[in-house]
Amino acid sequence: MTQSLRRSTWRLLGLLVSMPAAVVLFGMVFMLASEYFEDKPIGFWASLEWASETLTTTGYGAYAPWSHPVMIVFVILTQFVGMFFLVLVFPFYVMPYIEERFEVRLPHLLPPMNGRVFFYRYGPAIESLLDEFQRTQTAFVVFEEDMELARNLRNRDYDVVFGKLDEEPGVLSGIHAARAVVANADDHANAICILIAREQGFNGPIFALADDPLYRPPMLQVGASEVFTPSHVLAAALAARASKRISPPAEGMHLLGGLVGLAEFRVRASSPLAGRRLGDLRLRVRHGVTVIGQWVCGRFTTAGGPDTRIEAGGILVVAGAHANLAKVERLAIPIRRSGPIILAGYGAVGRKFVEMLRDSGERTIVIDQQDLPEVDIVGNVLEHETMERASVRSASAVVLALSNDSEGVFATAVVRDHAPEVPLIVRANRAQNIPRLYQAGADFALSVGQVAGQILAYHLRGEQAVAVEHRLKFIRVAAGGLAWGHPWRDRVRERTGAAVVAVERGERVIVEFDNSFVVQPEDTLFVCGTPGSLESYLREFETMLAG
Repeated sequence: MTQSLRRSTWRLLGLLVSMPAAVVLFGMVFMLASEYFEDKPIGFWASLEWASETLTTTGYGAYAPWSHPVMIVFVILTQFVGMFFLVLVFPFYVMPYIEERFEVRLPHLLPPMNGRVFFYRYGPAIESLLDEFQRTQTAFVVFEEDMELARNLRNRDYDVVFGKLDEEPGVLSGIHAARAVVANADDHANAICILIAREQGFNGPIFALADDPLYRPPMLQVGASEVFTPSHVLAAALAARASKRISPPAEGMHLLGGLVGLAEFRVRASSPLAGRRLGDLRLRVRHGVTVIGQWVCGRFTTAGGPDTRIEAGGILVVAGAHANLAKVERLAIPIRRSGPIILAGYGAVGRKFVEMLRDSGERTIVIDQQDLPEVDIVGNVLEHETMERASVRSASAVVLALSNDSEGVFATAVVRDHAPEVPLIVRANRAQNIPRLYQAGADFALSVGQVAGQILAYHLRGEQAVAVEHRLKFIRVAAGGLAWGHPWRDRVRERTGAAVVAVERGERVIVEFDNSFVVQPEDTLFVCGTPGSLESYLREFETMLAG
């Protein structure tokens, strides 16, 4: 029994003794006063009954009213004593005792750890990963030092152990049999967890999630196998989506010598493209452009053929000659990647984000409510005056790296309303808020939990949990199995997910193909797609990369 539990037990015993004493005391006084002042002799047991009813505020019955002032004052005094017991004694003495008794039900020792993953402290960084573990019935244990949080985890059917690691290091007895250890507390507490786990004989991998990369070497020195900084990985993913210099829209576009461009178009609900099938729109025949795919709620899907439907609110990725791409502007709104990149929220993620962009030569404007050296505009991004000062409508992208998810969701809606055409990229703390950000108008949203989940899933399960970036690529290939066929009619996209966007024949590069066009065996084709779809193309059409 803990010391605090012993104290609560003694307090409760004192309360149980004092309550009967108060009933007897007030009952005796009432019996004497009733006979002396009211001339109503009352027996001892009836007096006790009156005292009990008064102290517990349950009523008096036939004993009321009274006429003598002294008697009335005494009854009032007794009423207040009863209220004292109810309002003050019960919450401060009885409830803590009950809570501490309930606390005992939380396990204080590790269960058998064979094959289990041990997580030290719960938080947003491991939330999505634990949900996946729960879904796939992967064994794990969470060691939590916050009692209320431990109870909530227990109510979610998590295997949880409650305790104070720095006060009771023996609670990790048995951790030597665990499959892996993940330290997810603050940096100092993580170091203690790593040391204790090694002291208890654990020789397996220990993965630590650090807030500050400066603490990576010390954690490795005390026994960590790997130390990750999810906030920096998240900043890198956001920077890749915001900057073409960090992550070009498609690798290998230089192979086309500027003859073919790749453009993004926002498809509003009122657009003639919204909800239509590619086969019905016939964009290739009418405008000479090829739809590569579309971004919808942060997920990129390649165009699979004529049955592919264009989603309202999505971003369409289209390849074609520059003059032909200009024709599509009559159907959808082009996303122009010019102007500075605006960041709102200069925390740990925001600072790394700005550092990466400035290292790549991007121009940035930083908005924050604190007047810090690197902040360009001091203000609240929720205010239109602040957005006007930052020229949000002229930005090539707006990135919201706010620390509060509720504020982030609302800011997403405000910025989207103010600048409906600007790409809007948002970070979140909790993965469960990602759908809300997309509903509010975000083009791309990513949480620290998704990033940390991807890292840990790779090391713990050998798989990639979340794809944080989707890349397109242009390749030059020999005609192969497409010889004597048509680039747009041989079901290339249906069979592979990739698309032929140009044909090099001699000194010419052809980007538009009429119905009579035939691929010659000596032609070189320019194909665009994802790495996976390009591999499928090479296999399906039995070809290889051209020199």
